[in-house]
Amino acid sequence: MNVPSGDKRARTALLGLAFDNDDGHKRLTRGQDFVLAGGSQETHAVMQETVIKVNEKLQGRGKRIGETSVEELRDLFAESRPE
Repeated sequence: MNVPSGDKRARTALLGLAFDNDDGHKRLTRGQDFVLAGGSQETHAVMQETVIKVNEKLQGRGKRIGETSVEELRDLFAESRPE
């Protein structure tokens, strides 16, 4: 996620935030094109599973998040939600 200071290229990434944590733990997961923060253990795990599935589907299409339309991302997330 770090872009050298002289590099003006834009970077696209997903940011997942959850606020249902009541156990005092601070959860942070970083991956290619995403950052997930917060949530209970269960919520954070669901965010991780979902974003990994979306990235795998994009990879199968030869794309990254920054090359994907909002509509396509919305559809991928709807398909990737855990049961």
